[in-house]
Amino acid sequence: MRVSGFTLIELVVTLALVSLMAMVAVPLYEVTAVRMKEMELRTALRQIRTALDAYKDAADAGKVQKDASDSGYPPSLKVLVEGVDAVQTAANMAGSSSNASSNSASNSSSNFGTNSGNSNGPTRLMFLRQVPRDPFTPDPSVPPEEQWDTRSYGSPPSDPQPGKDVYDVMSKSTAVGSNGLAYKDW
Repeated sequence: MRVSGFTLIELVVTLALVSLMAMVAVPLYEVTAVRMKEMELRTALRQIRTALDAYKDAADAGKVQKDASDSGYPPSLKVLVEGVDAVQTAANMAGSSSNASSNSASNSSSNFGTNSGNSNGPTRLMFLRQVPRDPFTPDPSVPPEEQWDTRSYGSPPSDPQPGKDVYDVMSKSTAVGSNGLAYKDW
């Protein structure tokens, strides 16, 4: 009676092939995971920078209270989420009831994030629903608005420093991306 089964050589060859496939698959998975985080970082930076620009546009248009010495950028990332009360001018208050239907039909960036609330209260301008997380932050318990390094309007691009406003944001990660640039320089 002959027993059928695998020989030791067949098992060794099969094990070698499976380990070779694993050696190829693991680095590919790691590269894919890093690329996904990089895509999340690009998206988060785009969202925050778009909100910063919208805040600046609203300040320049006189919809957000600012002093003559202010740059027009928000004092913190948290302000973009919490929102600010819109400045009510006499023209805005007089035209708000008559132009309500035409204002809702308008599709300009000046209406970015408005929340009228009740008809008697001030209009609140909101720029972000939430501050996006930095995907390269090692500690997920840190609040999202503290995960980013900020650059104030007055600091030079070569030496970004925080200040009384937020002109730009960057990742705190010192790691280098797949494009050869450090994530903090994106």
